Amino acid sequence: MPNMRMTKNPMPSQDPNVRNKNFKEVTLGYTEEMALDEAQRCLNCKNMPCVSGCPVNIHIPEFIKKVAEHDFEGAYQVIAQSSSLPAVCGRVCPQETQCEGKCVRGIKGEPVGIGRLERFVADWHNAHATVATITAPKNGHKVAVIGSGPAGLTCAGDLAKLGYDVTIYEALHLAGGVLVYGIPEFRLPKSIVQKEVDNLKALGVKVETNMVIGRILTIEELKDEYGYEAVFVGTGAGLPRFMNIPGENLKGVYSANEFLTRSNLMKAYRDDSTTPIQHAKNVAVVGGGNVAVDAVRCARRLGAETIMVYRRTIAEAPARRDEIAHTYEEDIEIRELTNPVECYSKNGVLTGVRCEKMLLGDPDESGRRRPVSTGEFIDVECDNLVIATGTSYSEDVVDTTKGIDKDQWGGIATDENGKTSRPGVFAGGDAVTGPQTVVKAMGAGKKAAVSIDAYLSAK
Repeated sequence: MPNMRMTKNPMPSQDPNVRNKNFKEVTLGYTEEMALDEAQRCLNCKNMPCVSGCPVNIHIPEFIKKVAEHDFEGAYQVIAQSSSLPAVCGRVCPQETQCEGKCVRGIKGEPVGIGRLERFVADWHNAHATVATITAPKNGHKVAVIGSGPAGLTCAGDLAKLGYDVTIYEALHLAGGVLVYGIPEFRLPKSIVQKEVDNLKALGVKVETNMVIGRILTIEELKDEYGYEAVFVGTGAGLPRFMNIPGENLKGVYSANEFLTRSNLMKAYRDDSTTPIQHAKNVAVVGGGNVAVDAVRCARRLGAETIMVYRRTIAEAPARRDEIAHTYEEDIEIRELTNPVECYSKNGVLTGVRCEKMLLGDPDESGRRRPVSTGEFIDVECDNLVIATGTSYSEDVVDTTKGIDKDQWGGIATDENGKTSRPGVFAGGDAVTGPQTVVKAMGAGKKAAVSIDAYLSAK
């Protein structure tokens, strides 16, 4: 009989007043006992609605059944059939709006903790697995993957499992893309990302870092001189977007990209880091998405008094509910209906930002209620301002490659299977759609891998 308790097993976590002063992982993960108990809440539905909510189509009831049977390695192998990054997804995937959002247990209570179980299984495998990775026989075809974010890693892993000779080209000095430069250590430890990358290397995937394709090498050179028969472009959307308000070029104003890269990738919070970051007294972060939440929580851990300003209410904010709850718990103020209009300074150094109070009007094209001006202004004192209002595309690859069309927003134009207008070139993830979730980028990488396999198999 299934466990009919209406609530999930709660996720153990650090005390808020302890964790807001360190960069250690906030959530601690399920114990074996908790995982077994939670797995028994699954009803093993015949129509499996949870699977339809997963962008990479993990066989969720099957892996949860393995957990309930105490076969944790078996559960991992089920997940690994569909996902190359289970330890990552178990931490940062918005399960509440995807797989768990479809769980029938959520109709009258809380859904099964699918994400928490996925994390448990992946962590258990990484800690206990001793069986060597089985690699597929090489099929004689070479594929280049540009970018090592979620889309690129997934595409590379799926192709390697089919016997392709795959090389990832990454612009930064570490593989992982947004997983290493964008998401803080306290939400996604970089050792977890490195372990997932190592798992792909064990499949035969090669990784070349410090390789900016479009500048060091072009796609034409990869194909003509290096012999790659297909190329996947997963370069993301990592260029910062500013608000174009007076004073945003002042000393003390950061893009979220720079602030988080310095903190996450370069470990600027450590005493032995060679990358400087200002330890401000008061930090204001603009935005309502996960990036804004990540930035304001990093600033809090760096010792600042922090405030997040958002032009809508939190009910309209795109950030995950769990992360917003963690933000409040960590003694961080969130000021709603507040829109920065001007930065002010003393001697060229930021001292604050003037904001207009807003009201919510009718819904806009996003379906959220539009912020409307009131003409009422307030000043927020700060010596750092972090702008987290969105990102845009890097155009190095597209602009140096003939025959790749863009869409009307500047992203790479593809069909539903990741094919671009240039034969043999495929793309997916944020480079196509703009900023999306990690798992949606992974889903795009999986589709592209299938498309690449069909393309090369027909040659």
